[in-house]
Amino acid sequence: MSRFSKILFFAAAAMAAVSCGSNARIEGELSDAPSSEVVVKLLNVNHYEVLDTVKTNASGKFSYKVDVKKGQPEFVYVFYKDTKVASLLLETGDKVSVAADTLGNYTVEGSEESLKLAQVEKEYSDALLKLSDLSSKSMTAKGSELDDVKRQLGQEYIAYYRSRVRYVMENSKSLTVVPVFFQNFGSDLPVFAQSTDAIHFSNIADSLETVYPDSRYVKALRTEAKRRMNYLELESRLNAAEPIGFPDIELPDMNSKQVKLSDVDAKVIMVYFWSSANASQKMFNLDFLRSIYEDYHDKGFEIYQVSLDIDKAAWARVVKGQNLPWINVCDSRGASSPYVSLYNLGALPSAFVIADGELVDGEMSTEKSFRRNIEKLLK
Repeated sequence: MSRFSKILFFAAAAMAAVSCGSNARIEGELSDAPSSEVVVKLLNVNHYEVLDTVKTNASGKFSYKVDVKKGQPEFVYVFYKDTKVASLLLETGDKVSVAADTLGNYTVEGSEESLKLAQVEKEYSDALLKLSDLSSKSMTAKGSELDDVKRQLGQEYIAYYRSRVRYVMENSKSLTVVPVFFQNFGSDLPVFAQSTDAIHFSNIADSLETVYPDSRYVKALRTEAKRRMNYLELESRLNAAEPIGFPDIELPDMNSKQVKLSDVDAKVIMVYFWSSANASQKMFNLDFLRSIYEDYHDKGFEIYQVSLDIDKAAWARVVKGQNLPWINVCDSRGASSPYVSLYNLGALPSAFVIADGELVDGEMSTEKSFRRNIEKLLK
């Protein structure tokens, strides 16, 4: 072999090694689905992305190569029709063997992280089944039997929660903890539902960042950790503050000065959540709020307007351009703002009225009814 040929040979070998090192291979068998199709999906933080549709041979076997960057393991799932038949956490260079059936039962070899993920999903599935059975019993139980079922529901939830806390602490450098943190029992009951769970989110994000600093899943966990820590901090401040009749707000104005809602000196305050990016909400400032403010400000009325715009510069331009005279503050955390949950905001815009330090109810759906109620509160 000539010197030049040797150089080409070793260059090609090096390129092949790099290529092999940037992917993972799945060798699968779906025993009860020969000559069929499976769909390979990638978890992109909070939604699935279809990578490919792969055909199985006459024995139900299939093979697929997944692009996996070094230091950035990927959650990959195999589906048969609408059934998830395998869950995998793949690292660069992994070669895994999967034996599955169309009911979702499977075994995996060749990936320690995938084995952990399989166990995590099984334990979650078992807990869901237990709680579902108890929930069904509660629909027909009565009296002491119902009390007993409710007690069992609580015990099962607490036991599972504690087991998940133990799991994430014992596996703080495994990406399998990420889906654990986002498990739910139904749409309105997260497994990690306590405000103090923010500490677990933050600590594990710190740990994972030392191993996988570029992972999209770790970045998502860090984002959620920050949101929860902000909420925990706000909750702590509220608990330490003197009791008031409404959730307090403290945000910066256009001069970066912190303005507290509880410091506003007015008999009646309208707290108005909005977005400066919305054209109709911008027009509302001029068509409604300005006239209300001009008519009642001298009588003890104030507006505390909270923008939930991520782009603070754009918000500031609108406030300056419209020359809005009332209190304007911005929370650039947007939908992640803790005030969204504190005020139970379902949509923007949303308005609340505080009179003499208390949130008040009243029909204020039209300008006429709003003026009528404001006049009554200002007396």
